[in-house]
Amino acid sequence: MASNDKIRILCVDDHPVVHDGISFALQFQSDMELVGGASNGPEALEQFRRLGPDVTLMDLQMPGMSGLEALEAIRRECPTARVIVLTTYAGDVRAKRAISAGASGYLLKSTLRTELVRTIRYVQQGLRCVPPEVAGSLAQHYDADDLTEREIEILRLIAAGNSNKMVGCRLSITEETVKSHVKNVLSKLSANDRTHAVQIAMQRGFLALP
Repeated sequence: MASNDKIRILCVDDHPVVHDGISFALQFQSDMELVGGASNGPEALEQFRRLGPDVTLMDLQMPGMSGLEALEAIRRECPTARVIVLTTYAGDVRAKRAISAGASGYLLKSTLRTELVRTIRYVQQGLRCVPPEVAGSLAQHYDADDLTEREIEILRLIAAGNSNKMVGCRLSITEETVKSHVKNVLSKLSANDRTHAVQIAMQRGFLALP
């Protein structure tokens, strides 16, 4: 295959080990070429503009501008851009946000060795590629109510070990208001208690895993 017929790929990830692993895997594919790399959102935008890749591999968890924000910025400038999100988490919340932002694929880092090449080829053909475990989670929570920003903020403080009273002080709201929000969160997540709610929120992707 001639060089100009290759799928030109940009890799955006702040972990050198991940980038090196992707580079190693792609060097054995005659129809693919890694044309550049970036380690954060602003670099991703700069490299995308400069290189015009066919497919961009985008890590979600990056310092500063997140992968989701970079994805949204790229899609605003180039609505036809094909972006595959890379993530450690299978939670439906992150997947839903990424797909809504225009991601063409969603790839778990634990499956890079077996699914990377196939996913790139699918996406290059104009197809959307989502792993079964993520698709299953999306289907399971399809009709579930999203948490509000305030509810997520309260859950984040609870996860850090704060009592309802301490959360209220931190957010300048009454303890009764905090309790009302917590009650709504427990209902939305079908959680038994505050600790269970935090666990579910982490699994689904409302809160980042430590």
